[in-house]
Amino acid sequence: MNQNSLFVRTQEPEQIYRANTYRLLAALLRKPPDSDILDYVQQLANMTNGNDELATALIGLGLAARHADPMMIDDEFHALFIGLGRGEVVPYGSWYLTGFLMEKPLGQLRQELARLGFERDPNVHEPEDHAAALCEVMAMLIEDQAEFAQQAGFFQRHMVNWLERFFGDLQGATAASFYQSVAQTGGAFIRFEQQYFSMQM
Repeated sequence: MNQNSLFVRTQEPEQIYRANTYRLLAALLRKPPDSDILDYVQQLANMTNGNDELATALIGLGLAARHADPMMIDDEFHALFIGLGRGEVVPYGSWYLTGFLMEKPLGQLRQELARLGFERDPNVHEPEDHAAALCEVMAMLIEDQAEFAQQAGFFQRHMVNWLERFFGDLQGATAASFYQSVAQTGGAFIRFEQQYFSMQM
C-alpha cells in the first residue's frame, strides 16, 4: 500500500492514537526499524497513562527499544520473518486461515482493496495480506475519516480472525526478544480495536 508518512495527524485525539498505533505496528512488521523509528519508539517509555493494557504494552515497547541493539533487532527480524526458507513466524492472513500462502482470503482481500480504491505499491513485493500491509490500510482508512462501518467491516473480515493468534505466536517465538514487546503491543491493540468497534455499534 502507498504510505505517505509514518505518523500523520487526523482531527480527533482518539483517531490520532489509533492511526499512529497502526502505523507503528506496520513499520515494525514491514522491515527492521531504522534509527528514526527506534527513536520514536523509545519515547513511548515516557507515557504517563499506563493504566490500561495497551498503554502498559506501549510503555514496555519503549523501554525495550531503549535497551535494544539495532544490529540485534535486525538479526532478530530476519530470524523471525525471513529465515533460510521462511522465518519462525509467517505474517500472512492466508497462512493463518488456510495453512497455505496466496489462498482465497488473499483474493477476497484484493477485491475489497480494489473497491476501496487502494493500489498496490510497486516497490512492495509481499502479498497484500501481510500484517504490515493490513495495518497500513487501517491507518489510511482512519486518516481518510472513512465511515465507521467501513473501518469495522475491514477489520472484521481481514484482521480480527487471525492477527491476535499471529501476535501470540510472535510473542512465544524462540527468536523473539525485542519483538516480544512488539507482539504484546500488537495483541493489546487488536483487543483494544475489538472493544472500540463493539462500543460504537
